[in-house]
Amino acid sequence: MFHSLRYKYKMDPERISEFLMNHWIISAAWVLVVAMLSQNLLELATRKYKPVSTVGAVNLINTRDPVILDVREAFDYTKGHIQDSINIPAAKLDKRMSELDTFKDKLLIVTCQTGTRSTTACKKLKAAGFSEIMHLSGGIQAWEDQKLPLARKKSKKKSEKKLAKKTNTPSV
Repeated sequence: MFHSLRYKYKMDPERISEFLMNHWIISAAWVLVVAMLSQNLLELATRKYKPVSTVGAVNLINTRDPVILDVREAFDYTKGHIQDSINIPAAKLDKRMSELDTFKDKLLIVTCQTGTRSTTACKKLKAAGFSEIMHLSGGIQAWEDQKLPLARKKSKKKSEKKLAKKTNTPSV
């Protein structure tokens, strides 16, 4: 029975091209989806930074004392952030990269609100020569979902003093 079905539904190039011509929208969508999945898999395989879960980040914070870089805007940062994190908004990262130069050989965990902007920041940091970079999967939103603590309403002056303390330079 199966032997006869195989020959009954034989795929010849003429029928395939006819299907593609009659259903070009579906065919184009299929090609697009395959291309996007391939690009995503290629990027995952070749990227130089690693994702870290909230539990993994807590473990790293407790054992390795990483530098935590929050790339959200200052307004979002003051609503709640990981304690002792440094806030440099993603849009200003290129201009303020030199502030992080002393941390090039330290573990750097990058976070944003949902984990999307942090991956772009990780690419920039890797290109700038940072050796060990991780991004927080799910960002601050995942951190909050796990009911992990957030520091709130930290003034810009305190953030600058903390950065100066970590870099051993006088604050403004």
